[in-house]
Amino acid sequence: MNALYRIGAGTLFAMLLTLGLAGCGESEEVKQSLDPVAFHDSDECHVCGMILADFPGPKGQVVEKNGVRKFCSTAEMLGWWLQPENRLLDVKLYVHDMGRNVWEHPDDSHLIDATSAYYVVGTSLKVAMGAPLATFANEQTAQRFAEEHGGRVLRFDDIDQTLLQKAASIQHGGMPGQMPSAEHDAQAGH
Repeated sequence: MNALYRIGAGTLFAMLLTLGLAGCGESEEVKQSLDPVAFHDSDECHVCGMILADFPGPKGQVVEKNGVRKFCSTAEMLGWWLQPENRLLDVKLYVHDMGRNVWEHPDDSHLIDATSAYYVVGTSLKVAMGAPLATFANEQTAQRFAEEHGGRVLRFDDIDQTLLQKAASIQHGGMPGQMPSAEHDAQAGH
């Protein structure tokens, strides 16, 4: 019986060791959702620390495996994203679809992928920080908004730091002639 016990215990140990070693070569990747999350009244902007709920206009968020960064405006989020070290991160960018929202209080159930959004830049509408960039899922809605409020429609890849800085300068009392034009875009390779 003692020999039988040793054989059984040895076999059990060998099986457990085999199973343990078999799992070492395989890394089980846990897929975490990169879906947008709701904004809360106490959320602060990742860049400036301001309370998001205190300001009108579309907000932005960056969702990654380890959490969410929230921004008080789309310009703040894009300014953060355009930093070279941030472009290397595995993240999803989201903004409010203002075609389905009220400017004063955007609804979090209408967040869209920022990389496929249409952006209206050059309006005089108020936002927390930076240039007011109204964001839309639909190009026609963005065009109508630009006609009503001024500005022009751009795509995600058209936005760079120079455009953000000049648009913010206009918003905060700069000269309207400083707004990047189609000529600037052509020179910049857009």
